[in-house]
Amino acid sequence: MTGSKIRLGHIGTAHDHSTGFMACVRSFPEVFEVVGIVEPDSGYYAQNKDNPAYDGLEWMTEDELFRRGVDAVQVEGFELDLVKTALRWAERGVHLHIDKPAGDSLEDFGRLLRLAKQKNLVVQMGYMYRYNKAVQQCLQWIQDGTLGTIYQVDAIMDTEHRKDKREWLGHFDAGIMFFLGCHIVDLVYLIQGMPNKIIPYNRSTGLDGVQTIDHGFAVFEYDRGISTVRATSTEINGYGRRQLVVCGSKGTVEIKPLENPTQMTVTLSQDTAGREYSDRQQPVELPPQGGRYDAMMLDFAQMVRGKKANPYDYNDEYQLHKLILAACGQAIDIHANDVI
Repeated sequence: MTGSKIRLGHIGTAHDHSTGFMACVRSFPEVFEVVGIVEPDSGYYAQNKDNPAYDGLEWMTEDELFRRGVDAVQVEGFELDLVKTALRWAERGVHLHIDKPAGDSLEDFGRLLRLAKQKNLVVQMGYMYRYNKAVQQCLQWIQDGTLGTIYQVDAIMDTEHRKDKREWLGHFDAGIMFFLGCHIVDLVYLIQGMPNKIIPYNRSTGLDGVQTIDHGFAVFEYDRGISTVRATSTEINGYGRRQLVVCGSKGTVEIKPLENPTQMTVTLSQDTAGREYSDRQQPVELPPQGGRYDAMMLDFAQMVRGKKANPYDYNDEYQLHKLILAACGQAIDIHANDVI
């Protein structure tokens, strides 16, 4: 870096998170200077060029953006193009924020991570629930032993999508599990680590004549129990039922909904002693969350400036992606001794 601000490029507009991440970084002008935006696809350019999120920004090619000079890029294109786009920028020695998920090829993602590690580049994946205040509080209670031994996690990432969006899920072999289930696979992995086995049950509801995979479910087998992830595209008020439940020998945490608003309860073993057949959960007061991506991108800035290490290193992201693809039904050996 040559200046006090991070010179940032934005690559692609196809991703659902593109406008949100752009609005986020533009809300911190003292931290980020958005140099320009790239959209190589003429269809997406026509669709998004007048979006207010991009007002006042200069549209350019990747080569033009590189010549202008950037410290980092946000990769926000179509999900199956994210890794190959990020590879081009890693080859140029540029730090990377990459939205989720990291494509459908473990080999390609591994190639990207190895290159980034070789060049000492930041790679931040767009799993924003890592920065959710309730999730962070839950992780703290796990680490300090408040919840005891964790034996079960149940995570739900449901949505009520329009018919055309559910048809669009056909771009991905596992549909909604690939598209949104990745978020909650991340949470299970953060809490419990590598499972013994993953059994996917991804199906199509067939509602409205849509035949894509719009109903995803996977079982994660661990030594001490079973954890589950569910992602559906058809649930009425699915957003309101997005949740994370963590069960330990000393306590249970429920976060529901995960956001808008984030609500959290905790029940500890001393609260239920002698009253096991009544609801004893207690609400948890949380600090303000801020914008959905604020904490994540400010953390990214600290990493790019070299002021902190990435809490989710190259191998963490690689092992996580194994689990995501296995939950999508790919024949992935999640215990293969391949590390980044």
